[in-house]
Amino acid sequence: MLLGQAATRLLRRIRFPSQITSPARTTRNVFPFSLSEEMKFSHQYGSGGYTWRMSQRNPCLWILLCGHAGILLGINANPVFAKEMPTQSSSENDIEGAGLTGLRKVEDGSIISNIHTSKWRVFTDNGRDLYSQGKLDEAERYFFSALQEAKEGFGEGDPHVASACNNLAELYRVKKEFVKAEPLYLEAIKILEESFGSEDIRVGAAFRNLGQFYLMQRKLDEAHVCYEHALKIQGRVLGHDHADYSDTMYHLGTVLYLQGKEKDSEALIQNSIRILEEGGQGESSICLKRLRYLSQVYLKSNHPAEAENVQRKILHIMELSKGWNSLDTIVAAEGLALTLQSVGNLKEARELLERCLDARKTLLSEDHIQIGANMLHIARVAMLNSNQLRKLGISGASEELEKAKDLLDNSIRIARRVLDKLSKQKGNLRSNGAPGETRKDARVALIILLQSLNALGLLQITKQEDSQDSQPMSGLRWMVLEPTTGMDSARADNSGAFTCC
Repeated sequence: MLLGQAATRLLRRIRFPSQITSPARTTRNVFPFSLSEEMKFSHQYGSGGYTWRMSQRNPCLWILLCGHAGILLGINANPVFAKEMPTQSSSENDIEGAGLTGLRKVEDGSIISNIHTSKWRVFTDNGRDLYSQGKLDEAERYFFSALQEAKEGFGEGDPHVASACNNLAELYRVKKEFVKAEPLYLEAIKILEESFGSEDIRVGAAFRNLGQFYLMQRKLDEAHVCYEHALKIQGRVLGHDHADYSDTMYHLGTVLYLQGKEKDSEALIQNSIRILEEGGQGESSICLKRLRYLSQVYLKSNHPAEAENVQRKILHIMELSKGWNSLDTIVAAEGLALTLQSVGNLKEARELLERCLDARKTLLSEDHIQIGANMLHIARVAMLNSNQLRKLGISGASEELEKAKDLLDNSIRIARRVLDKLSKQKGNLRSNGAPGETRKDARVALIILLQSLNALGLLQITKQEDSQDSQPMSGLRWMVLEPTTGMDSARADNSGAFTCC
């Protein structure tokens, strides 16, 4: 009786609106019960929006509810409302190949008032934290538990299950357990299409993830279909200037390039870069990565002039953002120099390579393998320049060959020293297994040694011909060691060091 009187007094002091409606549309009620006509509650999966409708026709119900509200407010005068989990941009968390930088989500962080929600969320968050740390086996256990909890708590066809399937599939993709991953991707898509319709943005995200899965296995036709479908949905829902739309466009461009459709590939990659630039991300690491890839597409397609323009843009951005006290800038300059060398602009190529060598000497030890590679590049330019001088009958050809010989001798010395150092560790490597960086350094040193010896052999032949007053060589032939990114036979890692595929 006293509780009822207190609730009545509280009710008189509080004015409730007859209707509170969120601007977002509601989709379904996740609760297994309702309060008849006196109280209706609906919840939108994906937005956290609520719609309350209360009727004042039943005063007893009002007193009961307000009595409980008074107790709760008395306990906690500062209620904390649940927050939406922020969505994760696919552009910021894209996993290249089997790289481990983050999960690409398909759910949108809705607030679900279900008794199983907290367990599902804890399992999911713990799994993602472990995933980001590279602890894949532990992450797998949490993701599997999240999937089981979602099925038990929400039902087989609930979007929580789709989210859990996606997370587990992404993990299996990174672990290259493709047989386990594919049915989970397909199950996530099926659930999302049944829950939200085939044109929902979450369906587009799921198709994008499946496309990346197929691309990793070089199933290009399947990846093409998935990326095209995702791009269509994202363009309609997000617009053609959205970062996620740009991201999918870029990946579709890589698929088209691998399929031999170079023109279509170039157009898509260019547009993806344009969207980032117009969105103020022209100097971001994502945009730089795409510019590098585009330059490689141009080079492989025998369009060196276009590649040169892109590489000049990359170098300009790197000079402004990092300066020459960075190996990233040096690698960008070296890539441009090699392109200039290929089109016969030997003077500028040499100036850039010499600047790269000076900068590397301030950042690395004198016997670092990158310095040996840099010397090899300059020696090649000197040999080409000598050949041009000889053809034109201009003095200085012999001096150029002598400079090239000194550079090649030093390059060979550095490569041999690196290999000797690694060979002394051979016993430990055999017993413990050669770490990835050590094997990589050994391959790079061996390539530089072989190519330096090859260039030195050509140089000696040229000098011998000169001494016999024979005709100059019509051209120099050597194996090419290219720097920079993923399509090269030898490329630079994040620190600027040369690596091999």
